[in-house]
Amino acid sequence: MARIMILSSFVTIGHVGLSAGQPVCQRLGMDVTAVPTVILSNHPGWPHVARAPVAAEQIVAMVEALSSNGWLADHQAVLVGYMPTIEHVDAAAALVKRIRAVADKPCIVVDPILGDWPQGLYVSEDVAHAVRDRLVPLADTVTPNLFELEWLSQRKCRTVDDAKRAVQALGVQTVHVTSPPLGSEKTGVLSLSDGDIHAYCTPRYPDVPHGVGDVFVALIAADVPVGQALGHVHALARSSQGQEHLNIVGASADWVSAPAIAASRKD
Repeated sequence: MARIMILSSFVTIGHVGLSAGQPVCQRLGMDVTAVPTVILSNHPGWPHVARAPVAAEQIVAMVEALSSNGWLADHQAVLVGYMPTIEHVDAAAALVKRIRAVADKPCIVVDPILGDWPQGLYVSEDVAHAVRDRLVPLADTVTPNLFELEWLSQRKCRTVDDAKRAVQALGVQTVHVTSPPLGSEKTGVLSLSDGDIHAYCTPRYPDVPHGVGDVFVALIAADVPVGQALGHVHALARSSQGQEHLNIVGASADWVSAPAIAASRKD
């Protein structure tokens, strides 16, 4: 059975970050090693939120315990998500190097959770620079949204061609751009791997809860093909419209059986 490790934020209610990636991967039959970087009562977009920091030193100690018990070598992938401080970035980078030393060619996925339009960065610039300089170069796959792609590459991305040039500037083998410039009524993923670029398009649904991007990147880390991962996410978003949180449990029969989204080549 596949096992992936996810380092990201954890919420006690709802499905974002680690609390989105873990249940969808488990529903598809994968084991998840869950390492929270911060514990929140709920997504910070709600009027009230309580936060419990998880110190970077505690994460290092948890990883040391996992290693001592012999539980690092069987991971097929590591997904690095929300990093609240530079110390967390350093802990994540050390973990990636440690797992690469003992596991058999693990896939390292970095979801550079830095910000979004229109609010801009929602981590400090120091953390954003650390993610760019210390984590992105370690990645096999990076999954930025359009704002994050622009920030990481320092290039404006108004068209698909703009985004392609920005992706190539990152110097990472595989990049999946969520919320790419596909028009106001469409969303999806712009995927570049080994020089080939493909667009996966779906309708843009209004009033969808937070967390669909976190679901997508977790599925990518779990080695689900891009089109199939987006098919799962598309069905989940459609089934969750108007709800407070993603309907991962109640709509599981719908999203688990959803067909893959076909790709179109973008030359």
